[in-house]
Amino acid sequence: MLELFLALPKEMRKDFKQKLIYVKENWLNDIRFWILLFFTLRLYGITNAPLEMGHNWRQSLTNMIARNFLQIDNNILYPRIDVNGNKPGIMATEFPMFNYLIYIIAKIFGYAHWYGRLINLVISSIGIFYFYKIIKRFFSESLAFYAVLILLSSLWFAHSRKSMPDTFCISVVIIGIYYGLIYLYENKRVHLLLFIILSSLAVLCKIPAVYLLSVMAIPMFDKTIPVKNKIYISAGGLFVLLVMCIWYFYWDPYLLATYKVQLYFPRGLLEGFKDLINYATDTFEKFYFIALESFVAFGLFLAGLYFMIREKQKVLVLVFVIASGIFFLFMCKTGYVFSTHSYYIIPYVPIMALITGFAIIQIKKVRIRIVLITVILIEGLLNQQDDFRIRDSEKYKLEMEPVANKVTAKNDLVAINGDKSPQVMYFLNRRGWSLSNSDISNLTTIDSIKLQGCKYVFIDKNNLPLVDLSKSFKTVYNDVNFAVYSLGN
Repeated sequence: MLELFLALPKEMRKDFKQKLIYVKENWLNDIRFWILLFFTLRLYGITNAPLEMGHNWRQSLTNMIARNFLQIDNNILYPRIDVNGNKPGIMATEFPMFNYLIYIIAKIFGYAHWYGRLINLVISSIGIFYFYKIIKRFFSESLAFYAVLILLSSLWFAHSRKSMPDTFCISVVIIGIYYGLIYLYENKRVHLLLFIILSSLAVLCKIPAVYLLSVMAIPMFDKTIPVKNKIYISAGGLFVLLVMCIWYFYWDPYLLATYKVQLYFPRGLLEGFKDLINYATDTFEKFYFIALESFVAFGLFLAGLYFMIREKQKVLVLVFVIASGIFFLFMCKTGYVFSTHSYYIIPYVPIMALITGFAIIQIKKVRIRIVLITVILIEGLLNQQDDFRIRDSEKYKLEMEPVANKVTAKNDLVAINGDKSPQVMYFLNRRGWSLSNSDISNLTTIDSIKLQGCKYVFIDKNNLPLVDLSKSFKTVYNDVNFAVYSLGN
């Protein structure tokens, strides 16, 4: 090939080189290439069960609800879990749209642990592209490019491939916002309809998505937009809020009052604010490290705040002030949970990526921009690499259901030492009790759940190696990882 190339006339070789340089420069500057590249990177281990150390309990809960739609009842109004003893397990939680998508795929192809991962990855990648389109249209293509690269390597990198609805719902609301903005300026009713549908689904899926809709207030001050369009988009926004309120302030309270199980525990604003102060170190960590997964990026975020004020970027300042104000209320409503759970910062990450991107474009020398963005990308990916690995010490949990199938019937109620996490019960694929080590070692507690219908007790020896219940109950299974005891019901 080299000999053939050298045999070409000099002018043809020069023209060929120029075309190669053109192609190289263009695909490197095409954000679709980077979105596709990061999509491909996150396919590594996409079929993993929720066994990684980070947020395995939340992924297990998400999958548990989806599997129960398949195995018990597919009524979307009644999401249910397996760790509620002998009760139905119907839970007051977010609208289970994400879970239901998992159920639909499982209904077609059969159940697998990883469907939620792929759904989230696909929708989150599309959402990032719409994030790019919004910034490109209303700010600049350069800002859009860098903001998206920062978002790709942020906390979103790992969380957009988890069976969790957080990046999923924010992506859906970003797509909805795009169509809402396009409607305001182009007056196409289909865009208004898409704004209403997508925004409603997003805020139903997780209530924090509503905070990003606050940026829709900014174009209301644009005199070039017809008043009629402003009225229609405002009415659409009110409809979105109404849909959200029906689920979270009417239906969820009904489920809680009826079935006594809830996923979240909202705080009063003052109470939550005090929590944020009491957990100040954890609270600030969510911003200076967890959100962007890069100290360099956070430094640029702070610089971006300065630059946007210095450059009198009124729209950018309004986006930051309005979104930050609403998000702070959300922080107060969640209180200590925000401070102690890393994924609660996810809705705010796009705002931080936008401001950080603005700092980068203030740098005139392209080489310095490239160095900075390269460092940010490397730092972000290295800080999240562990999320793609399953420790060998966790893989034994995949044997839980086969063991349960050997010694119990599918409808038997069981107990296991899983403490507050639903993970082990999810892998057992049974209903019953997930108890602490101390409770499952207590014969009084076991007698109590026996009266409630519990038929078997599973001991996870990896968490409780020294407990032996064989003197009180019949051993029906025993290996290096598990012991199973029949309560004789």
